[in-house]
Amino acid sequence: MEIGEIIPNELGINEQGNLVTASGDFAHKPMIIYFYPKDNTPGCTAEACSLRDGYQKLRNMGYQVIGINRDTPASHTKFAAKHELPFPLLTDVTGEVCEAFGVWQMKKMCGREYMGLVRTTFITDADHIITHIINKVNTKAAAEQILSILDGDK
Repeated sequence: MEIGEIIPNELGINEQGNLVTASGDFAHKPMIIYFYPKDNTPGCTAEACSLRDGYQKLRNMGYQVIGINRDTPASHTKFAAKHELPFPLLTDVTGEVCEAFGVWQMKKMCGREYMGLVRTTFITDADHIITHIINKVNTKAAAEQILSILDGDK
């Protein structure tokens, strides 16, 4: 996905097992959609907690925040409860959402290549058109990074 494109409508499965859509669940609301590799890992926990701490400022600006990865709804429920996350975490069971957003990519670690989810944040307007993409997410200051971008748009 690129700036100026409309995000896919289907965003994933919530903790109740229901499909969440941009047009239904987040109609006419600007969004912050962050893709993260794995629940309960250091970087992903830091990012989620940063967004939790900045959540009210983002909400005051009208933004809906959602996290997406391929972990199970049960994993998301435990992760959200443990860290008191006020926003939904969605499961991309099939990988289609990650593919559509272009965040399922070849990665390298310790000389090994594998397909994996690349940490990326998308910011949309109320029509769900992408206005910003953050490829180099500062996990410890994710909310501040987003707020800085949004403040720059004023």
